[in-house]
Amino acid sequence: MTEKKFRSPQERKALSYAKDRRNCYYENDKSSRKAIPFRKAQESRKDRHKVAQGLAILPRVDEAAADLIESSARHDVHRIGGWKKVADETLGKKITWAQEARENRAGRMDRELTRPEQS
Repeated sequence: MTEKKFRSPQERKALSYAKDRRNCYYENDKSSRKAIPFRKAQESRKDRHKVAQGLAILPRVDEAAADLIESSARHDVHRIGGWKKVADETLGKKITWAQEARENRAGRMDRELTRPEQS
């Protein structure tokens, strides 16, 4: 049985910054629970619609085009390049952005306080 590797608090913090993820969609994070399945379902409906349209014209096209339509329907060609969920940002990046924004806000306040008054 292997022994558990004990990490220092600094190592654990660095791992947390690298592996933990935070929402970067800039919308309510709770809405992602509904929005992601909705987008996936919407994409599937769109793909099924394209396949159904292709199969509907199958009797009216020549043999080569019919084979191409049937093959693309069978191999899910319409699904290629569809909607994909984008991974959330790492905790380290989010903290860096927050610190930069905080510094910019503080710098803006300093500039406003030291600005000479116009008469």
